[in-house]
Amino acid sequence: MSAFASTGFGRSAITILVAAAVLLLLPLVASSFVLHVATIGFYYVILAASWNLLAGYTGQFSLAHHAFAAVGAYTSGLLGYHWGISFWIGIPAGVLLSAAMGFVLGRLVLKMRAIYLAIATWAFAETVHVYLTADYQFTRGELGLSVKPLFGSVDPLKYYFLFLGLTVVLLIGMRALIDSPLGYFMRAIKDDELRAKSLGIDTTKVKVAIFSLSSAIAGLAGGFYAHYTVLLSPQMIDFSEMAKIVIMVVIGGFGTFLGPIIGAAPVQVVMTYLQSWGEWNLAVFALIVIVLMRFSMEGIAAVFTPLWRRMWRDG
Repeated sequence: MSAFASTGFGRSAITILVAAAVLLLLPLVASSFVLHVATIGFYYVILAASWNLLAGYTGQFSLAHHAFAAVGAYTSGLLGYHWGISFWIGIPAGVLLSAAMGFVLGRLVLKMRAIYLAIATWAFAETVHVYLTADYQFTRGELGLSVKPLFGSVDPLKYYFLFLGLTVVLLIGMRALIDSPLGYFMRAIKDDELRAKSLGIDTTKVKVAIFSLSSAIAGLAGGFYAHYTVLLSPQMIDFSEMAKIVIMVVIGGFGTFLGPIIGAAPVQVVMTYLQSWGEWNLAVFALIVIVLMRFSMEGIAAVFTPLWRRMWRDG
């Protein structure tokens, strides 16, 4: 076994690339609808994994992550709708605005703890929600904002490959961050912030940096999502979206790298197919969550982790 493959980053990178190679074959056997569901699943993998950086690894329980995805989506969409600006500029602008808003919000609220932080970030998200809904002359409100597709159509095949590639790159980047010195600082803050300060870690700087980075990643995902769905509405920032992200991470395995990856896509698939149940879909989904949590409080990752370690040790 090479030195690269013997590291945590190396094992994760190899596994992600192998999984991606397998997923490249899915269009050979899947329908357009299945590819669409998988594409949206990749979007949620990015959101769940980036939120897990902040909440799972750094211990900062934000309830505004979906808001930054909406900021990225609406920034690119509005630039194109009102001024005809290309998505080549719109998406990076959305990422920068999401990062800037994350930085400012982080400076304001990250000295808070526990429920106070959650309430403050939820209030920010609701403020964005109200604005997107109320300023219908600019944002189009509930009428919906029309966005141009990236490839001139909404055929899911091209977007499937795009989102798969984006997910792979971002996951490998996040794994590298987790294994970096900054990643050690993140975990130290989560375990005991006062002790981390006593060891010389600038906890405020680390928390703000991760908040800004996770916000930027959400904005990037939201920007590409906008140009795939081609119609945006304030429903993108409903609290149910944030709840979905939290559930994906918790079911997969909170505070683990593997958790959001194996939790996000299945939850999205299940919720998509449960839509046909009407008002009963949430009840059925809640029952599934209860059964899963009863089976393993640590999430699905707790089942796969021993297999993962044995596979690499034996290999």
